[in-house]
Amino acid sequence: MDYELAIIGAGPAGYSAGIYAVRAGIKTVLFERGNGGGTAAIAPNIENYAGFQSITGAELMEKMKQHAEQYVTIHEYEEIVDIKKKDDQFILTTSEDKTYQVGAVVIATGTEHRKLDAKGIQQFEGRGVSYCATCDGFFFKDKVVCVVGGGNSALIESIYLKQIGCKQVYLIHRRNQLRAEEAYETDAKNAGVEFILNHVVDEVKGDQIVDTVVLKHVKTGESKSIKTDGLFVSIGVIPQNDLAKKLGVELNEWEYIKVDCQMRTSVPGVYAAGDITGGLRQVITAAAEGANAALTSTEALGKQYPY
Repeated sequence: MDYELAIIGAGPAGYSAGIYAVRAGIKTVLFERGNGGGTAAIAPNIENYAGFQSITGAELMEKMKQHAEQYVTIHEYEEIVDIKKKDDQFILTTSEDKTYQVGAVVIATGTEHRKLDAKGIQQFEGRGVSYCATCDGFFFKDKVVCVVGGGNSALIESIYLKQIGCKQVYLIHRRNQLRAEEAYETDAKNAGVEFILNHVVDEVKGDQIVDTVVLKHVKTGESKSIKTDGLFVSIGVIPQNDLAKKLGVELNEWEYIKVDCQMRTSVPGVYAAGDITGGLRQVITAAAEGANAALTSTEALGKQYPY
């Protein structure tokens, strides 16, 4: 066996799991297909993580990585592309066709935001374009914002943005009716959210930051512009669950990994933490889940931990 525990994914959950695992006496390796940080790394500012009044996502993730590196071996740019269970161990295969044999696995592969296909979107990410109202909404108090999407999450984010003091919130959806539950639609209307249906975002404009979105009517093709300070994209996230599927791990109806209160999955020896488990999808909860998963993995490794 090469390592006792393999953690797959170096975001807040993965880094936290690595720290806690090694401190619990577990020989651990952390695999990351990129340079780490997950979706948290693209947050312009984080002001709701205890201990930091304001810090960029990139800075916070770099601090977490530096901390984790004091304990755990991190293999950056080494993607795990296949995983198999053999008896009571797991065989991991990388994109470079290397293999590792481990006793337990923590899946912390997170999610990816479903991207909006519009001109200027990438240019203004972090400069007015956001994928997380909980993370960035506070910076738009007393300002005008747009939310793109028609599901429950888009409605909830619209209501949230009004509650925290955004002057005006426009909800933009490409169909003539929303996909969200009626209760959320009613709450959004009562909160003062203005719906713009049958429109898609065609272009995002601005100088250094967003100041205009150009909309196109899906039926007539007619264009119109809205002055706005921010654009929140809420058209869903994609759980990175390929490895979980390879292992036969049970997923919920939204394709997130199902876990119990100690981050166990349906497959013995496999644990999951962070955004891949759904829920709140915040840095603080991901870190807590990572710690929990690492300590629970002691049961699969024949170790004892006093909790």
